[in-house]
Amino acid sequence: MSEMTHRLQATVQRLCDYADVRLGGDRPWDIEVHNPGFYARVLKQGSLGLGESYMDGWWDSAGLDQFFTRVNAARLARRLGLSARLRALPALLWDALINRQSIGRARQVATRHYDLGNDLFERMLDAGMNYSCGYWRRAASLDEAQRHKLGLIGDKLQLKPGHEVLEIGCGWGGLAERMAREYGARVTGLTISREQCEYARRRVSGLPVYIRLLDYRKISGSFDRIVSVGMFEHVGRKNYRRFFAKAAELLKPDGLFLLHTIGAEAGDQSTDAFIDKYIFPNGKIPRRGEVGRASEGLFRLEDWHNFGPDYDRTLMAWLARFEAAWPELQGRYSERFHRMWRYYLCCCAGYFRARHGELWQMVFSHPHSNRPYLSLR
Repeated sequence: MSEMTHRLQATVQRLCDYADVRLGGDRPWDIEVHNPGFYARVLKQGSLGLGESYMDGWWDSAGLDQFFTRVNAARLARRLGLSARLRALPALLWDALINRQSIGRARQVATRHYDLGNDLFERMLDAGMNYSCGYWRRAASLDEAQRHKLGLIGDKLQLKPGHEVLEIGCGWGGLAERMAREYGARVTGLTISREQCEYARRRVSGLPVYIRLLDYRKISGSFDRIVSVGMFEHVGRKNYRRFFAKAAELLKPDGLFLLHTIGAEAGDQSTDAFIDKYIFPNGKIPRRGEVGRASEGLFRLEDWHNFGPDYDRTLMAWLARFEAAWPELQGRYSERFHRMWRYYLCCCAGYFRARHGELWQMVFSHPHSNRPYLSLR
């Protein structure tokens, strides 16, 4: 190993010391480096270099989720100093100048993520194909946690037979089916993913559910209830006000609107470079203040429920199912994809376990409505 590599290794180890992570250590969250080029790559490229070098097999960690928990808790990204801030600057400027979630760009995440293949998601997700945080308060399995989450949503919306419901971002149709079958609602579900649309249409066949391949900005009508689960992360800061204004336009005077989204406290406004490039292009986790400002004057906030720690458990359940199914999937997906997907699930689990990420369910009503709303909790 050259003298330069030794110096780079020492620099990386000093950073890792803040997170109690050792290079070559024997604890589950320690790192085993296979390629000495790892050190320069991480110091030069930050999060993106860390993720891509893992995909390339340059390093491993037996407890990858534990590694990310410590990295997040220690805020190592901030400790990279000026170089990290300079790397983030182009992305921040791009976000400021360009609407990355415009109607024209919105389908990028559908093409590159949600349309990857229903075989992948069928094996990773629960039986209902719910790709959002489960509710584990009284659940012992992933299927139970997702069923309880759907029931929680239905109850918070106070659904009744005959209600006209709009679901913005209907995924593979699990919630739409539940609202129609168990609550007697009539549901219009929106998605921009062709794979999800076709799957959901087959799923709800025979039920009063209409699945549309349509951007939320193009829908018209009048609805008793509106619900959006796991879609707001794709709306983008430039569109937050427009999103709430559209919901306010579509919601009947005494209606309710439930928004289920990942969120975060005030802080770094940039999106993780690895997640943006490989997992959710153009995604943006909203901050608490952004949601408040975007909805102010358009809606009354009736209830705000945070169960962020449940996402850690959900992600780890997805990881277990994904790894168990890998022998069936590897004929279609490469080993580099396998490592990328494991990295994605583990880094997100560590993000929530370190309490950097939150999961919000918010119930809104029109500000001029006189109907009372009682929280379930």
